[in-house]
Formats: sequence, structure tokens, C-alpha cells
Amino acid sequence: MKTISKVILKILKNVILAFCFIYGFDLIATGMNIFIPINIITIAVVAILGLPGLLSLIGIFFILI
Repeated sequence: MKTISKVILKILKNVILAFCFIYGFDLIATGMNIFIPINIITIAVVAILGLPGLLSLIGIFFILI
């Protein structure tokens, strides 16, 4: 059985990595006028789904724009 602190640490690690993925993508894609906002919803999507979540957010950006 995992302790609560290990679960919280894993969730925190996923949130930090999600923030870094979105921020890194925004830095790279600024020249192409692609922007994924950094907010609770986008961080949660990327934290839960990982790289496929980021790719889905990019796809949603192209569908809505």
C-alpha cells in the first residue's frame, strides 16, 4: 500500500512536468503563432494524459482557430 506522501509526490511531479511541457511547447511554437494557455485545465489534461494530452490540446487549438 502506497503512503499518502508518495501519492502526493507523484501528483506534484506530474503537475510540474505538465507545466514544463506546456511552457516548452509555447516557447518553441511562438514563431508559428500557436499558443496553449497555461491554466488549471490545460495542466490537468497534460498531467493526466501526458504527451497525448498536449497533442490533443494542439489539435483542439487548430480546430477552434
